[in-house]
Amino acid sequence: MNVMRAFAVAAVVGLVAATPTAPRAQGLPLAKAPEEVGLSGERLKRLSSTMKMGVDKGEIPGAVVLVGRNGKVAYLEAFGFRDREAKAPMKTDAIFRIASMTKPIVSLAIMILAEEGRLSIGHPVSRYLPAFKDLQVGIEKRNSDGSVEVVRQPMLREMTVQDLLRHTSGLTYGAAGRGPLKQAYLDAKLMDPGQTNEQMVAKLATLALVHQPGTVWEYGMSTDVLGRIVEVVGGMPLDRFIAERITKPLKLADTGFAAEAGRQDRAALPQKDPTSGQVPSIPAVTADLTWKSGGGGMVSTAADYARFCQFWLNGGQLDGVRLVSRKTVELMTADHLPPGAKVGADMWPAFQALLPSPDMGQGFGLGFAVRTDVGRNPLHGSVGDYYWGGAYGTYFWIDPKEKLFAILMMQAPAQRLPYRYLMRELVYQAVMN
Repeated sequence: MNVMRAFAVAAVVGLVAATPTAPRAQGLPLAKAPEEVGLSGERLKRLSSTMKMGVDKGEIPGAVVLVGRNGKVAYLEAFGFRDREAKAPMKTDAIFRIASMTKPIVSLAIMILAEEGRLSIGHPVSRYLPAFKDLQVGIEKRNSDGSVEVVRQPMLREMTVQDLLRHTSGLTYGAAGRGPLKQAYLDAKLMDPGQTNEQMVAKLATLALVHQPGTVWEYGMSTDVLGRIVEVVGGMPLDRFIAERITKPLKLADTGFAAEAGRQDRAALPQKDPTSGQVPSIPAVTADLTWKSGGGGMVSTAADYARFCQFWLNGGQLDGVRLVSRKTVELMTADHLPPGAKVGADMWPAFQALLPSPDMGQGFGLGFAVRTDVGRNPLHGSVGDYYWGGAYGTYFWIDPKEKLFAILMMQAPAQRLPYRYLMRELVYQAVMN
């Protein structure tokens, strides 16, 4: 049975053919065969057949998968449909909403400014956003009548830019967990697509933190606040700073906060959820929203994100363009969680194999999670690999020890965790040497 949907002229299942008509992943060289970079083409068929099976079973509408090693693209394949309703086939140049895969890009922007001496990640956030000077920490207190009220207490110390980068700021999303403290985050409409970053920060400044800064890893609005700091320190809107300082220098032609006009026919779309019958609410890739969310507002392609991954593997440079030093990359990809720091009790249990936890051999750096132990975790990986994903279904990881990176692009929120786990298994089982 044919398990591949060829992206170009491909003669071998699971193999990226080095032909003049094959896509070049925005200039990254192609391996003549996976074996050239120590991967098994035969074993990569398992990855192909699994993705095709997911499409055939209706679990996912389609996907693009890319694996690179030793500086070359070893595997690049499109599966299923870019638009299942229209029966439009997926292509490798499809554009996706990458949600939280925006976070490493914005974190890089902060470190660019730090290298220029324009900010320090050890400084209090209030140095750049004065409204954060007198934030308070909320404690939920249960009264004798069973009601719950929020009591505010002073911060033991101010949150720092480093806290924002590593998600120990005390901020949350509010989506996970119940109670009046987190409900206030939902009521504040912090995810309003019609707001500006300045307006978003003003809302946050009125809310109580859910933890003392530096004590708990809690996924939340931290990177969105970093986006506002980029604007204040960088002196320009976040989207412009990222375009001028990151995406244009690295030649990420399809990466930004919205796809340019005329690229609608490359948009990857979600499908109806078979259980609810509803289509997941994902902003159109061409929608230029007022809110440039530093935590989740960008779009990209597998080829663009491959260049971004290779940039990290190269120690902060690509094709002769250096954005940060090798030592900055080492700093960002180290575990920054303080000893004894906890993971928020309301964090989703299904994420435990990927969330920061010493028990699972996981930590968190400056913009992404990092692997701290080769054991303890059921998923394949190496000490020092780093990764993150997006709520709409995208995922990436970078393994410096193996000189490898892998990218999954799809718009299937409900299936994002199972396919992240499958990706880890099916890529590493193909490593030969």
